[in-house]
Amino acid sequence: MAAKKKAVSKKIAAAKSTRKKKAPAKTADSAVYQFKITLLGWKPLIWRRILVPEGTLVDLHEHIQTAMGWTNSHLHQFKRGDRHYGIPAHLNEDWLDEDEKALDSAQVTLRDLFGGTRPSRTMHYEYDFGDGWEHEIDFEELRAAEPGVKYPCCIEGAGACPPEDVGGVWGYAAMLEAIENPKHPEHEHYIEWVGEEYDPDEFDVAKTTKAMRKGLPAWLD
Repeated sequence: MAAKKKAVSKKIAAAKSTRKKKAPAKTADSAVYQFKITLLGWKPLIWRRILVPEGTLVDLHEHIQTAMGWTNSHLHQFKRGDRHYGIPAHLNEDWLDEDEKALDSAQVTLRDLFGGTRPSRTMHYEYDFGDGWEHEIDFEELRAAEPGVKYPCCIEGAGACPPEDVGGVWGYAAMLEAIENPKHPEHEHYIEWVGEEYDPDEFDVAKTTKAMRKGLPAWLD
């Protein structure tokens, strides 16, 4: 009888060993969010593909600023449908209609928007309400964090960031036209501003990752 029980136990153990093991669940500590950030209204496309850990929309704002190459010198907001996310003290009084209120981006996590079984797939991000730089945020996947890799980081991209205060996409086009034409009346002005080495196609993934990890200088009260 004992021998029979032992044989059955061996069969059960063997059956268990052949079962496919489930992959460990992706948690905030073991996964990173992959986003593609694209500057709208300009071709050839200026974009970045970034990997970031769990955080708030404030953190995502900083990742976008440093990945794209902005300097956080102006106001910003996230938009999804009819909802606005940002720093309420910066937006509610002067920039939104009376019936609109900004949700505090410091209280909204990436998990809130991009986690769960039916996550958001796109959002918009606006920077500098005067120049009106619009970005599309595409949430591509929640992927396993790789051992030994530091986050945030940039893994792909293209195009240099336009200079601050250049006047949006129209002003940027005018600047490039002036730079490329030595006879243009504004040629010297723009060369002094951005330098002779300015290249609108320049992009370096390592420098972008370095900037993302350095982060922004303290800017919130």
